[in-house]
Amino acid sequence: MKTGTVKFFNTEKGFGFIKADNGDEVFVHISGLVDQIKQHDKVEFEEKEGKKGVNAVNVRLIQS
Repeated sequence: MKTGTVKFFNTEKGFGFIKADNGDEVFVHISGLVDQIKQHDKVEFEEKEGKKGVNAVNVRLIQS
């Protein structure tokens, strides 16, 4: 699992971006969420190739 921080997430439109700890930005769609997320949340996720590039899937909040 990779880790990162939610850079942006629009709950109305159901998508956003995660800034991975390695510096990459990864698209996230609401269908790839396990937990609800919002901007600045720390998350862990897997990557899966989508129609337009890499998507974050199985996105979970990291419990602190």
